[in-house]
Amino acid sequence: MLVHSRTGKWATWAGFFLLFLPLFALPLVVILAASFSTNWSGAFPSGPTTGNYAAATRGESMEALTTSLVTALTASLLALTLGTWAALAAAGLRKRGRAVLDALFMLPVAVPSVVVGLAVLVAFSKPPVLLNGTRWIVIVAHTILVTAFAHQSVSAAVQRLDPMYEQAAASLGARPGYVLWRIKLPLLLPSLTAAAGLCFALSMGELSATVMLYPPDWTPLPVQVFAATDRGSLFTGAAVAVVLMAATLLVLFAVSRVRTRASYR
Repeated sequence: MLVHSRTGKWATWAGFFLLFLPLFALPLVVILAASFSTNWSGAFPSGPTTGNYAAATRGESMEALTTSLVTALTASLLALTLGTWAALAAAGLRKRGRAVLDALFMLPVAVPSVVVGLAVLVAFSKPPVLLNGTRWIVIVAHTILVTAFAHQSVSAAVQRLDPMYEQAAASLGARPGYVLWRIKLPLLLPSLTAAAGLCFALSMGELSATVMLYPPDWTPLPVQVFAATDRGSLFTGAAVAVVLMAATLLVLFAVSRVRTRASYR
């Protein structure tokens, strides 16, 4: 820590907990408590039960979880591919060209996601590219929304790469493709895994654009949470939300293991 005195450390930790508990931890605890309850009329929930999870882990909810996982994984891979390609290509541009490219990639996150959803709906509702009513329109929207984060993460890592590795490989006769595959990408692997985890988490929680686009046979889990709470099934919705958080955290934990090994390598 930057604070070296004992009093300063205690004050820093106290300030951290005063901010962390009410702003971050308490809402999650409330959702977790509600997921095991049937009633909440006082200060604390009542009617402890596990029945909410029975509804949250079968039928439509499990289908929605599978839909969210497939959508998030596909969108993350597409976003990581596009963002990495653009970051590597931007490294050879001048400062003004990189600024323009960065602005283009950041544009989807500079506007509300519902605007992106509407734009995708209008763009892909007529030939020659007709995606409306299919799962692909949801995946395309999620890819557009998360590609900016992949691009920014990888672009920052590319700028920190030591050019001596590439120059040494080229001086030994290595072709550009070999340098990219065996030199640059392994060095970028920690940043790639971090970007993939961020894209996955954002896609798993995306709702605004998804509500405008999803077909009846491709309902992601956040839409299921919204539908449950909209019908008044708050406690079932809380259980579904906990399942969503748990699935996201498990995938992020697996990604962090890959990132740790890549950093050690």
